[in-house]
Amino acid sequence: MDIEKSYDLSFLVNDTEHMVLEELGRRLESADAEGVCDCQECVVDMAALALNMLEPRYHASLLGTMYAHADQAGAYAEKVAKAVAEAMGKVKSNPSHI
Repeated sequence: MDIEKSYDLSFLVNDTEHMVLEELGRRLESADAEGVCDCQECVVDMAALALNMLEPRYHASLLGTMYAHADQAGAYAEKVAKAVAEAMGKVKSNPSHI
């Protein structure tokens, strides 16, 4: 069965991905000052590295969205910030485009 043709999976959301991209976006605003490359390849590498360091947080309902928003200000948000900072450091030290 091709599940994607049979079901609407647009309700399935990975909140970790949203949190990582938001945090990365905030940090990239000062990327030049920190010597971090913000080219397409490096940004995607940073996002992928950070996401691979974190456990995914999926939800598929409005209630799940409410729980996810509560996590954005808590301990999980700190984990996300730490993973993004670590990923940025790794990519800065070893950019893939060079």
